[in-house]
Parts: sequence; C-alpha cells; structure tokens
Amino acid sequence: MRFKGFVLMLLALVTSSVLAACGGAPAAPTAAPTTASTGATTAPTGATTAPATAAPTNSTLAVGIVLPTKDEPRWIQDETRFKEALTAAGYQVEILFSQGDSAKEKANVEALLTKGIKVLIICPQDGTAAAAAADAARKAGVKVISYDRLIRETDAVDYYVTFDSLAVGANQAKYLVDNAKGTGNPLYLYAGASSDNNAFVFFQGAWKVLQPKIADGTFVIKNSSEAVALQAKADLTRDEQAKIIGQITTNWDFNVAKTLAESNLTSATAADKGNVFILAPNDGTARSIADTFKADKDVKSYLVTGQDAEKASVQYIIDGKQSMTVFKDVRTLVKDAITAAVSLLQGKTPTASGVYNNGKVDVPAVQSAVVTVDKANLKASLIDSGYYQASDFTGL
Repeated sequence: MRFKGFVLMLLALVTSSVLAACGGAPAAPTAAPTTASTGATTAPTGATTAPATAAPTNSTLAVGIVLPTKDEPRWIQDETRFKEALTAAGYQVEILFSQGDSAKEKANVEALLTKGIKVLIICPQDGTAAAAAADAARKAGVKVISYDRLIRETDAVDYYVTFDSLAVGANQAKYLVDNAKGTGNPLYLYAGASSDNNAFVFFQGAWKVLQPKIADGTFVIKNSSEAVALQAKADLTRDEQAKIIGQITTNWDFNVAKTLAESNLTSATAADKGNVFILAPNDGTARSIADTFKADKDVKSYLVTGQDAEKASVQYIIDGKQSMTVFKDVRTLVKDAITAAVSLLQGKTPTASGVYNNGKVDVPAVQSAVVTVDKANLKASLIDSGYYQASDFTGL
C-alpha cells in the first residue's frame, strides 16, 4: 500500500511538471484517482497532500532511458523534457546515449539493468539490432517502452509511444504538392537511415501523396533510378522502399546529406535544376541540403521539407532558407512515455489507441498528432504555444 501511495503521488507530480512544461499552470490538487489515466491527450489528475518542497524521492533507479545520439538537437530536446518532468517529480532516472552505435546501445541497456531499473524507455538506433537489448530487458523482468522508433523482430516490446509517422511524410509531401504549378517540376528525394524503421514509414507516407503527382507529370524524379523504375506503383513493398532508400539515404547525418546532394547536383544537367522541389527527411539534413542547392548557380529556387522544428531550422524558415518543418511536440511524447511507465510500474496496462506490427507481434501504441509549420503559422504554433521563446530567434 505504501508503494501504491507513492506511485499515485508520483503520477500527480509528473502530471503537474509536464503541464508546466507545456505552458500551462498545474491544476489544483484533487482527490487521488483509483486508476491511472493513460490516454494520449488527457493527463492524469492530481493527488492530495505533499507540498512542492516534499517531493517523494526514490532511492532505487526505476526508469532507464536510452536515446540514439547527442549529435542531433532533436534528442537533446527529448533529454531536457524528460529531465524537467522527472526531476521535478523527485523521480530518479538515468539517460544514456548510444551515439549511433547499436553495440553501445546494448551496453547502455545492460548497464541500466544492473542498476535495477523496472522500466526501460528506449529509442533504438537500429530497430532490428535493438531487439537483442529488448530481449535482455524482458529476461530481467523489465518492461520495455519503444520510444519514437519501433523496435523490430521481437515480442519483448510492451508498448510503443510515437508520433503519427505516416502523417509526417504525408505532410511533407503535401506541402510540395500544394506549392507545385504546371508539370515537369524537378523532384529530389532524400530519406533517413535505412536501419531506422521510421525512415521507411516517413517515406511511405510521402510516397503515397507524391506518387499520383509523379504519375501525372507534375513532378519528375531526378536523383533515384530505383524511384523512377517504381514510379507507377502507388503502394510499395518494404523491399521496394529499401531499394529507393538505399539510393537516397542521408543516414540522418548532416555531412552525408551534404555529400549526397552535391553528388546529385554534379550528375544533374542544368535542365534538371531550375525551380526544384526537395523531400528532405528532417531538419538537420534539410539545412545541409538547402545550403547545397542554394549554392548551385543553376538552381533558381527550391522548396525543401523538414521535421522536428529544431531551433536552427525555425530560424532558417524565418530567413527563407527552409520552406517548412513538421512540428512534433516532444512535450506530448514525453508525457505519454512517463504516463505509460508509471502505469507499467503499477502493474497495469497502458491505454493504447492502436497497434504497430514490428515483424513479430502487434505492439500496443499511442501516437501523437503532428503539425505542418511554415513562415505563415510559425509564431502561433511554436511561440504562442510556449514551445519556444520569441527571444530565441531574430526577424520574427
């Protein structure tokens, strides 16, 4: 009963801290609920008693988090949000980074298991390779939450917290379609890492929107022979996607994206350039690709997509260097992950709004909505919502 009371108090404090991080004032304390709320959009209600100065402390490390790299601003955002919410709750957590290395990722998980964690939250570097880490956690009796990216080919995943990844790609592609006029518009395709399941889902969402406009001649693919060979197909198999992604992968790396874009432009004729449309997978690669295209004398104009609403890309959008980004509110994803973790600590099953098949089992999941942001709605979406401060940028 003492543990149950602690968890209820913890859940209340997590809710207050997350609401505060989202820009809203914490709700006044109410009577403790009998069950935990685990919905995607509704935060758990507060609990009574302890003042803010008496936050509970847990001497045992209960939650371990493993993120893919410190080298992308997106994951530093996630680290910050987790720390803000969990520290404010007096909840011990350790966050480790795998730095793009699946072996290091598994070592990180093993290190957390030796410290006695009860729940593992992991964003895999390589979705398939991470199955071994999930299996080790399951063997140790630890619950596994796959965070943002899906761990594949194992039944040792208890829950998946993600954004609507199909919508991310679809929103990117729709932006290009909505801004295209006439026919014969040069289209350059880029994708994330071939080891990342999300890269396939993003591309799948984008292809579904772009393919009809490729088929009717609105766009002409300029940098992937595999995509050209498959351009008549509205629905691609995973193997077919893999063939295309193999040619256009940036590996989520700024330098790889820059080198690939340079190679594509070197191979292209002046007629393949002009007013170009670019499907870039995320903000970091979008900036590198945009800078490369901007430097080419035969590129008259470009539209380039992104995702994650990184500060640097928000400034690029303000400055007219990047066209759009898909905003994925990390505050919501962190809240959902924490809510699921607390539910699992209570021995309960988090509420799911859907399932994702990981090649082995259907994993219960909750997915958050995404928002297209360009210069027109940037202030309302990112500043007025409290996600960023206006002082973070120039030229607003």
